[in-house]
Amino acid sequence: MQKNWQIGSLFGIPLFIDPSWLFILLFVTAINAGEFDPTLRSVVAWGTGFVMALLLFGSVLLHELGHSLVARSQGIKVNSITLFIFGGIAAIDRESKTPGGAFQVAIAGPVVSLILSGLFYLLSKTIASSGLAYSVVLDIATINLVLGLFNLIPGLPLDGGQVLKAAVWKITGNRFAGVHWAARTGKVIGGFAIALGLLLVLKTGDFSAIWLTLIGSFVFRNADAYDQLTKLQETLLQLVASDAMTRDYRVIDGTMSLRDFADQYILADNRTPIPYYAAAHGRYQGLVSIEDLQTIERSRWEIDKLETIAHSLSEIPTVVEKTTLVEAIQKMETRQLKRLTVLTPADAIAGVIDRGDIVRAIATKLNLPISEAEIKRIKMEGTYPAGFQLGAIVQGMGG
Repeated sequence: MQKNWQIGSLFGIPLFIDPSWLFILLFVTAINAGEFDPTLRSVVAWGTGFVMALLLFGSVLLHELGHSLVARSQGIKVNSITLFIFGGIAAIDRESKTPGGAFQVAIAGPVVSLILSGLFYLLSKTIASSGLAYSVVLDIATINLVLGLFNLIPGLPLDGGQVLKAAVWKITGNRFAGVHWAARTGKVIGGFAIALGLLLVLKTGDFSAIWLTLIGSFVFRNADAYDQLTKLQETLLQLVASDAMTRDYRVIDGTMSLRDFADQYILADNRTPIPYYAAAHGRYQGLVSIEDLQTIERSRWEIDKLETIAHSLSEIPTVVEKTTLVEAIQKMETRQLKRLTVLTPADAIAGVIDRGDIVRAIATKLNLPISEAEIKRIKMEGTYPAGFQLGAIVQGMGG
């Protein structure tokens, strides 16, 4: 898989280019060069086209920087800005916490583009209208105007979709409703662009219209991805620990010697490792760690009792049955835990939960085709499937 290339940083934000950006750079250069010399034989025309291409992507970069700096002013970490075939994208850690904040981040990019358009237009007024520089400056002014207005189309993943999301969020008080509305609008717009592009190609024979179809496809796919991600986030908030937990653990006699425990359970149990809890005198003594057993001299195994090495329930990572999966995932990822113990309101053990259990619960709720073999792999390796990184998804919810 190809990786993006870092080309520097701006205001401490790493800047990357996707390999696809090189193609569009060449394409835009050739298109612009052709405007000045249809034969494409002039070095000056190629040089001018290249400068215009760089100015275009500089404009895209400033557009994304507008989003990034406003997000950062709200305490949101900006991980990177990447230029790719369809423009640019700013990768931020999480969404704004309020609809007003979300609106500010969304509108910042188009505002930057419109300001740039105005500045380049004013600059063109100071240049002789018959010169090459005038044409370049006026074209960049026009491009920034189109970039600003195009991004205000009210459908995700465009900035206008983010504005629409913020507006619906403000009106309904429900962020998820805002995303669903903006995503549906984005899919309608994307579908229309796909159909229009294909129609133009078929009716006119002009294959340049295929770009409209490609852009429409990009918008549709990303709008659908936003919609699916939001459904997943809603599910994470609806499900609680008791929905995902299993009873795949064992409670054993805490008065048992370490030797008997090792012989009867550790050496004899060929199943996937499960947690063991010691109980004695009518109550839970705590979680038994196999690692702790290995640190004790073998000569003590006949003497020491299991309860002496048990970690009390107040010492181990736990959640209660009504804890949302969002909170459970946050705790597991923050502390790099393999599993959590789930407690009842009376502080008794209700079950255990690991990443495989979480994925199974979500898959069941959303009817996702995830096999038990994959669930078993997740349990063994303690890692989420590619494209299903719940830790990052939860972090993006602002947790």
